[in-house]
Amino acid sequence: MKRAFKMPGFSIGFIMAFTFTAAALVSFFWTPFGTDGVDIVNKLHTPDGTNWFGTDHLGRDIFSMIMVGARTSIAVAVVAVGIGVLLGVPLGLAAAARKGSLLDEFIMRGNDLVFAFPALLIAILITAVFGPSAINAIIAIGIFNIPVFARLTRAGALSLWTRDFVLAARVSGKSRVRISFEHILPNITNLLIVQGTIQFSLGILAEAALSYIGLGAQPPIPSWGRMLADSQTMVSFAPHLALFPGLAIVLTVLGLNLMGDALRDLFDPKLRRDRQ
Repeated sequence: MKRAFKMPGFSIGFIMAFTFTAAALVSFFWTPFGTDGVDIVNKLHTPDGTNWFGTDHLGRDIFSMIMVGARTSIAVAVVAVGIGVLLGVPLGLAAAARKGSLLDEFIMRGNDLVFAFPALLIAILITAVFGPSAINAIIAIGIFNIPVFARLTRAGALSLWTRDFVLAARVSGKSRVRISFEHILPNITNLLIVQGTIQFSLGILAEAALSYIGLGAQPPIPSWGRMLADSQTMVSFAPHLALFPGLAIVLTVLGLNLMGDALRDLFDPKLRRDRQ
């Protein structure tokens, strides 16, 4: 971590991501104003000393809604990435351990099938059956993340199965499953961390996109994507409605991408030297 914080990109990205994460955590206990009430008298106020980011068409404080919306976006992204890691990594390890076998072909062709359906299309299919909600958005994004981590894990693991320390473990009588989790997985953790950071930022974007078209978190739960959707007909006379949730999405995703890029450089000395 000391080496990471010496990298400007990581430090800047961490500050951006930490700011919105802290706002999401604080929103569990405090927000300047409530987010589930309606105050028509104070609707569409521009930013001032009372409402720092102004109010929306229902009189709700935008700053408070961005705080709670951060909670929604981060929660969806965390759980979706968790689904991808918990299911994709074991599948990738199993495919690499049985390279060329029927199991390997079954897993990889299954990944190809999932890749044929983007997260948005999966969300449409799920919501057509179960209805729109944040839970269904999590499932859709999580399903799309599974083949991403499975492919990465398989590629990283295959490069290690011919290494001497793995051959020594096989000679000692360890099973393929034990070798995968004791020797292979610890040596590809750096790849998974970097990819996890990138998928986390993509998860926030996907959640915002799904909420924008009405397939994500439903009212009265605040969501950055929903805030953008509600503001699109009022941008000409109330641009702050779209400005602040849009900035929240941009800054959060930018911060996570900066962290992921810096971590990739940190874990790959050759790449770091090339950039220097």
